[in-house]
Amino acid sequence: MAEILFLAHRVPWPPNRGDKIRSHHFLQKLMDCAAVHVACFADDKMEQQTDWIRKAELASSEIVVREKPKWRAGIEAILSGKPVSLTSFESAKISAYVAHLVATRPIDCIFIFSGQMAQFIPSNFTGRVVMDFADVDSTKFESYADAGAGPMAWINDREGRLLKEFEKNIAERADYSLFVSEAEAELFRKRAALSDEKVKAVGNGIDGAFYSALDVAPAKLEGCKSLILFTGQMDYQPNVEAVESFSNTVMPEVLSRFPDARFAIVGRAPTEKVKQLDQKNGTVVTGSVDDIRSWIEAADVVVAPLRIARGIQNKVLEAMAMAKPVVASQCAAEGINANHGEHFMVADTIDLEAGMVCELLAAPDQGQQMGTRAKALIASHYSWETQLADLPSLCGLSEPVAKEAAA
Repeated sequence: MAEILFLAHRVPWPPNRGDKIRSHHFLQKLMDCAAVHVACFADDKMEQQTDWIRKAELASSEIVVREKPKWRAGIEAILSGKPVSLTSFESAKISAYVAHLVATRPIDCIFIFSGQMAQFIPSNFTGRVVMDFADVDSTKFESYADAGAGPMAWINDREGRLLKEFEKNIAERADYSLFVSEAEAELFRKRAALSDEKVKAVGNGIDGAFYSALDVAPAKLEGCKSLILFTGQMDYQPNVEAVESFSNTVMPEVLSRFPDARFAIVGRAPTEKVKQLDQKNGTVVTGSVDDIRSWIEAADVVVAPLRIARGIQNKVLEAMAMAKPVVASQCAAEGINANHGEHFMVADTIDLEAGMVCELLAAPDQGQQMGTRAKALIASHYSWETQLADLPSLCGLSEPVAKEAAA
């Protein structure tokens, strides 16, 4: 039986945030085809000890709590000439675990989820390497540098420049480099001067059964007649900037037409900047919730007003899967094969965002019809089974049915 080493920058279970949703489904697909060893980081001891129903099926695992402070990672980056993205994730334990596995087990393929984990590929490994970048991370720092000023602009410019070179070097080493959309893949091909054959698009999917459940009760918000929803990890800077912008610039216009409207920011770990939005301009900050579906079910409109975004936004797919009308910024909609006005609305400017949200609140039948079309699109094109159909062959594996037949 084939053996795979799966490297991830976060524990790939449970699938409760965007990157973990993707890594979780990739891991499960590979586990259905091969014996899988996992090496990854945990944010804390609680996450390190989190159980998972399939954890016992793993061939082995090494989960390391990431404890290095940002200031130390920054100093190490300056002294070594490396990106902070790499020094933040250095680990002697994971390096030793990987070296031991490669020396003692017949590892056929190393699958890397997220670029910073590529530093653990042993120099003497001759097997297949599949690198899932998901998106072109270096461009995010380039965008931060362009939008910033002073020391932070310099820091982000340095990070973007060094990370771009690292991404290129890893992609040249890998057999395949994967990205979440064809747009991201094409961008990387141009930046790295690599062929279509080596750089592939493998999109995100949606658990249709989970998001189609009929027994989900909508959340209730007192005094709210029109609910506008944003979901996401609320210590992630692009999400923070998105809700700040929407609450401060879009909600005043919405409230002028719909005074009983509320803007709910739903997601774990809200920063102080996010918490300060609570009760301003009809904004409500919930923090972590037990079931995100209850809030999506309650929403009249779901928004994704990101100003900086890479790849495919799970928050948009999830809302569409639950037949909700979505208003997304141009960059948040990129990579989703859907049509403006048919499956969702795409706003090029903040003024258009406000107008589109108000239009949907004023015409709920229009939003319902759009949501119905969106749900059908997700069901037909965005299941995980469809999106990951080619993953086993990219890793040199047989599909599960073929494996069982051979056995």
